[in-house]
Amino acid sequence: MHRSRHQSWFAEEEHHAALHVEEFLRRIRLDWLLRHLPPRLVWAGYVFINSFITIAILSLLAGFTGSPFVFPSLGPTAYLFFFAPMGKSSSPRHAILGHAIGLICGYAAYVVMGSHGFAVTSLGEVSWREVMAAALSLAATGAIMVLLRVSHPPAGATTLIVSLGILTKPEYLVIIEVAVILLTAQAWAINRVAGLDYPLWEKSTTDSAA
Repeated sequence: MHRSRHQSWFAEEEHHAALHVEEFLRRIRLDWLLRHLPPRLVWAGYVFINSFITIAILSLLAGFTGSPFVFPSLGPTAYLFFFAPMGKSSSPRHAILGHAIGLICGYAAYVVMGSHGFAVTSLGEVSWREVMAAALSLAATGAIMVLLRVSHPPAGATTLIVSLGILTKPEYLVIIEVAVILLTAQAWAINRVAGLDYPLWEKSTTDSAA
């Protein structure tokens, strides 16, 4: 009995989380999919398609310009945008500021540790400068996000990409932040079409408290 109640509660939570998918399908006249396919499969398809479109656009932009408009930590950001769009970490403010903090802290740690090179072929070849740069950048990113009330976990990956010397040219840092803004704009448009009251910047204080 206890198990069945738990399963029922879990199903209700999933339904609430995926309501935007149902609304989106209704708007584009594809809600019949929900009558013929398992809801979880439809939800997975929604995340798959939107993640594919947004990252593909940025990848094409990277290909045409030869600039790093696509980098690893965009992946988890895109996932948050479409899996849990109304979560605190998914709001434009937290995504944009989170990555910006990560970039700044990562570059600062990279410079402080002597602008080391990054030519590691195995874990045994990691230098003390790289170890310190990684630790310092992640620690600073986390602390500053707490102080500024910013919450976006993928920023932890962004700061390591920079502090480890993978992407360190100042112009690349600007491009990375522009890529975050472009991804956020795409997510805003898609989530609005899906019928969500997705914020332009951040959810209201009342909504956040709830």
